[in-house]
Amino acid sequence: MLLAYFSRAGENYWDGGRRWLEVGNTQRVADLIARLIRCDVHRIEAAEPYPDAYDPTVARNVREQEDDARPAIANPLPAVEPYDTVLLGSPIWNVRAPMIMSTFTEALDLSGKTLHPFTTHAMSGLGRTERDYATSCPGATLGEGLAVRGEEVTAAQPDVEAWLRRIGLL
Repeated sequence: MLLAYFSRAGENYWDGGRRWLEVGNTQRVADLIARLIRCDVHRIEAAEPYPDAYDPTVARNVREQEDDARPAIANPLPAVEPYDTVLLGSPIWNVRAPMIMSTFTEALDLSGKTLHPFTTHAMSGLGRTERDYATSCPGATLGEGLAVRGEEVTAAQPDVEAWLRRIGLL
């Protein structure tokens, strides 16, 4: 099993305002999952890191979405063949996973794999991840996803455990 995720620390949206996070919300959920189940973990890193400040990150994300961009990945995954199940984690920015997740999924042959997205968000839940992954991962089976509100990641263990049980991983 592979857990692959993208996360961004720094200034984040928080209950209508901003809050500095030393560890990004998605990384916190990924770390929790990795403690609960046996899996290989791959953190997706942008070749051009996103800004620490919130507003410039939002502006870059909007440009990338409008341009249907594929931001480069600094540490591509060497092989996906050994895995049957892939957990894909990301924040939701402007109702979608950051475009770097499309870069990641489109670079791999995920056909025959079962994918389970998990997201951290302010208001959008899973956003368009299920539809986007269905498009960018032809031949893969899209399983149940999990959405965790960013402000609630520290209390998310019961929800994460319940999700992992429902999808048969715990």
